[in-house]
Amino acid sequence: MPMKNHSTQNGVATREDVHNGASTELSQLETYSFLRTLAASRPSARLLELGSGIGLSTACLLAGMDSISYLAAVDNDEAKLALLRQRLGKDPRLTIACADGDVFLRAARGQRFDFIFANTCSGKYRLLDETLALLNPGGLYVINGMSPQPDWPESGREKNRVLLARLEQRSDIRLAKFAGDTDVIVAIKY
Repeated sequence: MPMKNHSTQNGVATREDVHNGASTELSQLETYSFLRTLAASRPSARLLELGSGIGLSTACLLAGMDSISYLAAVDNDEAKLALLRQRLGKDPRLTIACADGDVFLRAARGQRFDFIFANTCSGKYRLLDETLALLNPGGLYVINGMSPQPDWPESGREKNRVLLARLEQRSDIRLAKFAGDTDVIVAIKY
C-alpha cells in the first residue's frame, strides 16, 4: 500500500502518516518512539527487524541507532520493500532482504544480534526458539500487537495466549509487558 505522506519527525511517522493509512505494521506513535528509544539503548549493535513492511518501524530503529550499528530489515513483500528502499535504502547501516521470514531465520543460524523486533509471524508465532537463539546475552527481543482486537477470531487470541505462555516459561529471558493499544512485550536474554 503506498504511503500518502512520507513525512517523518526524527525518524518517526507523524500523526498525519498514521491517519492517512501509512501504518500497516504499527498503529501507535508511542510504539515507534519506544522502538527508537530501545534501539538507542544498544550502541554498536546488530539489529534484526522481521516484517519491516514499508519501513515505518525501520525508520524508528535507524533514528535510534548510532553510526556504527547495523540493521537487517526482512520482509517477503517486494512492493512494500520498494517503498522502504526509496525512503531509507541509502543508509549504510541498513541491509534490506526480500525473503520469507522462516527461510531467513533458518539461514541466519549461528549469527548473533543484540536486538530483534519480530513484527510478523516468523520469529514470533513460528521459529521462536530459533529466533531467541540468535540473541546475544543481554539482547532485546521485542514484539507488538499482543492486544486482542475486536475483529480477531478466537484462533488469533489463542495464538497470543500460547506465545505469551511459551515466553513466560523460558528460563533464559526476562519479560516486560507494556499494556496499551499495541501491547508491546520486551524480553532480555540472559
